[in-house]
Amino acid sequence: MHEMSLAEGILRIIDDQAATRGFRCVLRVRLEIGELAGVEIEALRFAFDAVKANGIASQAVLEISTARGEGWCMDCGTTVPIAALYADCPLCGGARVRASGGMDMRVIDIEVDGDTADDPNRRSRRPPA
Repeated sequence: MHEMSLAEGILRIIDDQAATRGFRCVLRVRLEIGELAGVEIEALRFAFDAVKANGIASQAVLEISTARGEGWCMDCGTTVPIAALYADCPLCGGARVRASGGMDMRVIDIEVDGDTADDPNRRSRRPPA
């Protein structure tokens, strides 16, 4: 299940940010997952719940938004919405559509409790890009 390694990667990002910024408890992790990223969202939630136990993110909730899948149709020269990697163009029916968006997964931000070493009034941290 590749969602388990994705969940472990999210936890590594959290741990790295905690070491850098000094927070002790994560409340929420906001993710954006592209429709074409090949991520099973419920499996990712399950995996994250499994890897976060007894750590800095043990109380964290995943908040997930999706990014629309997009492709560039080489036949009609248009960016079009697509729901699958090898979908035909919904405008002209052409089969030469190259995926151009909605293939990534990224951490948007990490919401932490107010008990941080470097700024006790700060509630949210954005990981570096």
